[in-house]
Amino acid sequence: MSTPTAAKPLPRTGLADVQGSADQRNVAIDKVGVKNVRYPITLKECGGGEQSTIASINLYVSLPKHKKGTHMSRFLEILNHHHRCITPAQIIPILHEMKTRLMASDAHIAMSFPYFIEKSAPVTGARGLMDYNCSFEGSSNGKDDFILEVKAPATSLCPCSKEISARGAHNQRCEITARVRFTGLLWIEDLVNIMEAAASAPVYAVLKRPDEKFVTEQAYDNPKFVEDIIRDLAIGMESDPRITWYSIESENFESIHNHNAYAQIERWKTEPMT
Repeated sequence: MSTPTAAKPLPRTGLADVQGSADQRNVAIDKVGVKNVRYPITLKECGGGEQSTIASINLYVSLPKHKKGTHMSRFLEILNHHHRCITPAQIIPILHEMKTRLMASDAHIAMSFPYFIEKSAPVTGARGLMDYNCSFEGSSNGKDDFILEVKAPATSLCPCSKEISARGAHNQRCEITARVRFTGLLWIEDLVNIMEAAASAPVYAVLKRPDEKFVTEQAYDNPKFVEDIIRDLAIGMESDPRITWYSIESENFESIHNHNAYAQIERWKTEPMT
């Protein structure tokens, strides 16, 4: 004969709270929540405007060993409350609200989204929108943490090829990635400027023939190995007093080799550069 189970407490709706019931397996869960939520968000721009985009969002909290489940709908309720204007400064309050609403000790958020910046061509001034893949990552588990990530395409031109070739030099697209912790206010546009300055030349959405001539010659006059890009980017990160930690990388998609070139640096700015 089976032993009857205890009646589950009924909330004010009169419906059983299954997620809030006890669990007897004594296994805590590090992260539980919702993943790949496609959601419209509005971001503040450096120039004072706002930009609407679509984010893919992950929201997690920890779950103690004695609790059966978390309340998934509350993640979306919290998101609904904040989505109209998302800024890095809002991430930590969102995490605190997640911990309070879901009675958790740890909370995590990751949202990735395209961000568009209008750029003018260097000679004709022709305007076009460049898209950059960005993300906000935050956690609150005894201490609060926030990381901004930006990926920027750029041009690199090989110094060796230029030196040994009688005609031209091979160049390629590269993808530069920067993940930063910072104090104060750091705009995505600020980080993009630092990243693009480290390459042989930036790339643009719209180029007329005078612009193509300019950026081709700019890259030729500014050849860089992947090692040069990452070192110059590190110097740029060091020069911005708002940035306290960075993890930077460059991947050059080689045009004459069947492989990519790669370099990476990660450091707290309190540590010496070795």
